[in-house]
Amino acid sequence: MSLNSCSKPIKTEAYLFSYFIGNGAGQESVHYAISDDGFNFRALNNYLPILDNDVISKQGGVRDPHILRSDDGKSFYMALTDLYVPNDGWTNESMILLKSDDLVNWTHSNIHIPTVFPEKFSEVRRVWAPQTIFDSKAGKYMVYWSMQFEGEEDIIYYAYANKDFTALESEPQQLFFHPDGKSCIDGDIIFHEGKYHLFFKTEGHGNGLKKAVSDQLTQGYEIHDKYLQQTTEAVEGSGIFKLNDSDDYILMYDVYMNGSYQFTKSTDLEDFSIIDEQISMDFHPRHGSVLPISLEEKERLINDFGYADEVVSGNPVLKGYYADPEIIYSDKEQKYFLYPTSDGFDGWSGTYFKTFSSENLRDWKEEAVILDLQKDVSWSDKHAWAPAMLEVKREDGYEYFYYFTASQKIGLATSDSPSGPFKDSGKPLIDFRPEGAGGGQEIDPDIFKDPKSDKTYLYWGNGYLAVVPLNDDLKSFDKKQIKIMTPDNTFREGVEVFFRKGKYYFLWSEDDTRSENYRVRYAISDSPIGPLEIPKNNLILSKNPILGIYGTGHNSVINVRDTDDWMIVYHRFKRPEGIRMGSSAGFHREICIDKMEFDENGYILKIEPTLDGITLR
Repeated sequence: MSLNSCSKPIKTEAYLFSYFIGNGAGQESVHYAISDDGFNFRALNNYLPILDNDVISKQGGVRDPHILRSDDGKSFYMALTDLYVPNDGWTNESMILLKSDDLVNWTHSNIHIPTVFPEKFSEVRRVWAPQTIFDSKAGKYMVYWSMQFEGEEDIIYYAYANKDFTALESEPQQLFFHPDGKSCIDGDIIFHEGKYHLFFKTEGHGNGLKKAVSDQLTQGYEIHDKYLQQTTEAVEGSGIFKLNDSDDYILMYDVYMNGSYQFTKSTDLEDFSIIDEQISMDFHPRHGSVLPISLEEKERLINDFGYADEVVSGNPVLKGYYADPEIIYSDKEQKYFLYPTSDGFDGWSGTYFKTFSSENLRDWKEEAVILDLQKDVSWSDKHAWAPAMLEVKREDGYEYFYYFTASQKIGLATSDSPSGPFKDSGKPLIDFRPEGAGGGQEIDPDIFKDPKSDKTYLYWGNGYLAVVPLNDDLKSFDKKQIKIMTPDNTFREGVEVFFRKGKYYFLWSEDDTRSENYRVRYAISDSPIGPLEIPKNNLILSKNPILGIYGTGHNSVINVRDTDDWMIVYHRFKRPEGIRMGSSAGFHREICIDKMEFDENGYILKIEPTLDGITLR
C-alpha cells in the first residue's frame, strides 16, 4: 500500500486487512478483517464477502484487493483484478476501480483494457493486481498493474485515473520491466526516505519477491537483485505497510502453494525478519493489503459488518479451518483433547498437526503444534491428515500413540504427554495396499482398545476398510492377520469404532468430503473384527439445508465419563459460505460437536446437526 500526506492528518490506531480467500467458486471476492496492533486480525461479516461479485464483476470473481486513503483523507480508493479462475483460468482483460467515503459503501467502474485502449492493448491477455498511489507532482491518482500479451512476459504498467476514479484518463505506459526480460507481477509501491520502493514478484522466474527503487514515481527504477521473502516456498502478492506510531514496516506475502501467509518486519526496507509467531488470524487470506485506519473507522466497520462468530460456545467449536477430528479423554490430564487435520489449504496440502484441550467439550484451548511433517518426519512432508490417538497407562506414567496420515500412508509418533511434542517412529506403519482391497488410499487410521480382550486394533482405509490387531508394543503387527471388512458400497473413509453396552459400533463417511452430501452411516457387531450388522436406518448424520449445514462427516465419538452421554465430533463445510465454494469447500471445513443418542435396542438415533452445539448436565 502507499503512504499519503493528508491535508488534515488522520490519527490511525487500527488496521483494515482486505483480501480474498482462494481460487474456488465463491472464494474470489473481497473480505475484511480488523486488527488493533497489525499482528492479530479478526475477520468481519461472518467470513462473508463485503461486496457482491454479481454487481461489480464482469467475469464473476475479484482478486487482489488494494485500498488507498485519499490524499485529503476524505475518501478511499479500491482496485481489484476482475477474474474468475474456475471459468477463465488465468486469462482476464479487466480491472475494477471503486470509491467510498466510509469503507462500507462503494461505487464501482469496470475498466476493460482492450475496449478502452484498442490501438495498443486489444490483444492483452492478463490484467493483474492493480494498485493505486497519489502522485503529488501530477496531483492525480496513479493506477499501476501488470499486463501480458501472448508469448511475452508480464510488465508493470501505469495510467492516471480521472477525478472521479471511474476511468483511466491516460494510455497505459510501462512503469517497470525486468532488465533480464523476466516477468513482473504484483507491484506494490511505498514511499520511504525520499524514494519510491517498488516490490514485485518475478513471475515464472525464480522464487519470489524483489524490489526496485527510484526517486521518481513513474520512471527510473533500479532493481535490487536479491530475494526479500524469508521462505523457500513460492510467494506472491506482497503488501507492505507501516505500523502506527512506529518506525517498523510489515512486509506480508501470500505463500500460495501451501495456503499460508507470512509476515516479516523491517526498519529499512532492506532486511526483513520473520514474525509469524506474533501473528494470529481466524481466516486464511490470499493476496491482500492492509490500510491503517482510525478508531472511528474501525468502530464503523464493526458496527456495519460485525466480527465473525465468536467461538465461545456452540458450533463450530474451534476458530478457523479444521477437519477429521479425533477426540480422547485424558486420564492423566483429566480433560478432553481434540486432534484435527489442519484445514484451509488448497488440495488438502497441510503439513502439520495441532491439538486443543477442554474441560467441558465446549470451550477449547489451543495447546501446540504437536507434529510438523516438514520438521519432524523424515519419510513425508505433505498431506497431514486424519489422526487417531491412544492413551496408555504404564506403571511409571502414561504413553501416547499418535497414528496419522501423511503422503497417503499411515505413520506413528509417540509422546509422554497428550499435548506433545511427538516423536515420529522413522518410517510408515502402513505403506501398502492390503491383499483383497480394491482401489482407494491408505489413509484415515482409527485405533481401538477392546475392553473385553484388552487387544488393540488398528483400522484404516479409503474405498475399503481394513483391520489388524497390533502387537503389545502398539507399533507392529502380523500382516497375515489383516482383514478386509468393508461394510458395503456406501463406505468411503473415516472409520470410527467404539464400544457400548456389549456392542461394537462402526461409523464411516459416505460420498466425497467435497460433496454437500458427505455423511455418516454405521454398523453394529458382536466383535471388533465383524461380521457387521447394518441397521435398516443406518444414515445417522447428514446435511441440514435449512440451517445452512452441509458436508457433515468424518467423525469421532466420545463418552462422558460415568454417564451414558455420548457426543459425536465431526466436520462440516465452513458455514455459511461453504455451499457456494464448490469443491474447495472440501478443504475449508470446521469442527462441530453434537449429542448422539440411542434407542432402547441400542440403535443410534438420527442426529440433527446444530448451530448451538451441546449442553452438558
